[in-house]
Amino acid sequence: MSDQNSIRSLSPELASKAQKELGEVPDRIEEDIETLRTWISKQPHLKARQDAQFLIAFLRGCKYSLEKTKLKLDNFYAMRGVVPELYKNRFVGEKQMGILETGCLLRLPQPLGADGPRIHISRYGLYDSKKYSIAEVVQVSTMMGEIQIREDDNAMISGFVEIIDMKGVGAGHIFQFDAVLVKKLAVLGDKALPYRPKGFHFVNAPASAETFMSIAKSLMSEKIRKRFHIHTKLESLYKYVPKECLPAEYGGSNGTIEDVVTTWREKLLSYQNFFEEEVSYGTNEKLRRGDAVNVESLFGIEGSFRKLDID
Repeated sequence: MSDQNSIRSLSPELASKAQKELGEVPDRIEEDIETLRTWISKQPHLKARQDAQFLIAFLRGCKYSLEKTKLKLDNFYAMRGVVPELYKNRFVGEKQMGILETGCLLRLPQPLGADGPRIHISRYGLYDSKKYSIAEVVQVSTMMGEIQIREDDNAMISGFVEIIDMKGVGAGHIFQFDAVLVKKLAVLGDKALPYRPKGFHFVNAPASAETFMSIAKSLMSEKIRKRFHIHTKLESLYKYVPKECLPAEYGGSNGTIEDVVTTWREKLLSYQNFFEEEVSYGTNEKLRRGDAVNVESLFGIEGSFRKLDID
């Protein structure tokens, strides 16, 4: 882990995109980070990490709106108490490594172009639904996401494209499908995480998925609805994610699935201490000035899908 004040240099392509699309002003970054640190130090309820690389990810995710960044950072930590099914026992242990080894969660080595989004592939049919729950799988996904916050400039500046491969999804997986968890994840993504989804693409979807998706789409804002696509054939996916950007197993040249799993196995293991330390960060709602952040305030009326809007 680098020191508290160092920020990784961006490639020229990403630096240009951050300035044009996110409003990044290199000369002002230091000042913005200090503003956030001062604000954190004055919040009695909040214990947050303050290293510059972590804070700049939130600034970028909020297009340098300091007010939005403060709110998102606060929610990022408050969620730990509100969504225990994802954050309880979130360590790099046998279970987490076992889920990673199934290859159900992939983050590909090459993004979609030099200044393009990161490509994720989720293959939920691959984990054993008798052995793991969907919440446990999503927990590993949040751990990978936190590593990306620290390491992946493409994901933080350009967002990510998620390909959801439905192959092998059986009754056991569908039985675990929990509408409450999905709602929590939608709110988590909207109000607490600094990365921006650029598209969700379902491939190898059974006919029943069409019905489910049309119901789900009716609950989303227009902006998000446009980002959901169901592909009956892989060919129609290539319009959005060219074939060569996919792993060898999908006919492309963006690494092999085995290599991706190996890379992430090493990455997750190297973050073992990081996740053990994470337990000491969070919010103490009893000390918060004003209304506590809890299940009702985050997932009640204000948390309805209709209000969700990702920029």
